[in-house]
Amino acid sequence: MPRAIWSGAISFGLVSIPVKLYTAKSPKSVRFNQLDGRDNQRIKQKRVNASTGEEVPYDEIVKGYEIMKDTYVIITEDELESLSPKASRAIEIVEFVEEDEIDPVFYQASYYLVPDDLAKKSYALLTEAMASDGRVALARIVMRTKEYLAAIRPSDGRLMLNTMMYSDEVVEPSEIPGLEELDEIEVSDAERAMATTLIESLAGGFNPDKYEDSFRNEVLELIERKSKGELTTAVDSSPATSDTVVDLMAALEASVAAAKEARAGHPTGDASKKAAKKKPAKKKAAAKKAAKKPAAKSA
Repeated sequence: MPRAIWSGAISFGLVSIPVKLYTAKSPKSVRFNQLDGRDNQRIKQKRVNASTGEEVPYDEIVKGYEIMKDTYVIITEDELESLSPKASRAIEIVEFVEEDEIDPVFYQASYYLVPDDLAKKSYALLTEAMASDGRVALARIVMRTKEYLAAIRPSDGRLMLNTMMYSDEVVEPSEIPGLEELDEIEVSDAERAMATTLIESLAGGFNPDKYEDSFRNEVLELIERKSKGELTTAVDSSPATSDTVVDLMAALEASVAAAKEARAGHPTGDASKKAAKKKPAKKKAAAKKAAKKPAAKSA
């Protein structure tokens, strides 16, 4: 069962709502241990002096910031502690902003805000008010000696908290080589229309359950097979390369055709056909609706 990683209160104006913070993500990855290939024993990592090669006792390790090659400024734990933000049990709301004003690149970690039993009504009131207003709250929160900027937003009747990156931590597009050249590229109306058609042919609602980490699943299957003593062979998974110049319009047209064919063969399509056969009375009505769709699309 998940455990609260922080407890305190949402504070705005004279209102205070006691809450607990639970992480909203649980990344799943396959972790490996490093072993000695000669006898498959665990490898231990040691902290050693780069000059002498001798192991350094833990109580002799200090923090240093490199200001130039091999020159460091030593900072003590007491000095860091004196600069750390004061521990606070308050999530202080600074202001409310429109949600679409925040670029998703600023979002970092996600958490659930859970109210105490005596604060459920005020929590529900704040959630409902924010949902109807369409704004999110920008707040400050101190966790593990670090102060975070955070966004509090309503989601299905509950409040979510996202820690955020500061502006100087986000890389500007102008700093990425190759992006500045995109402004000079011209796209024809025909290409734009075909690309839009392709997007529409692939459009659908977001269902996260449809997507899985196929690589992680394959690694786990490989581990299970090898644990049973099965022999495996390595497969070359390097991507194929080609220097052929692709005709953009031809590629778009082929993509649209493939997308339509895939949709036609989708299980839901087969189910609808079966349902139509079982109910002949509604078959004509369904045919009329299908005939109307192309006309609406061209309009």
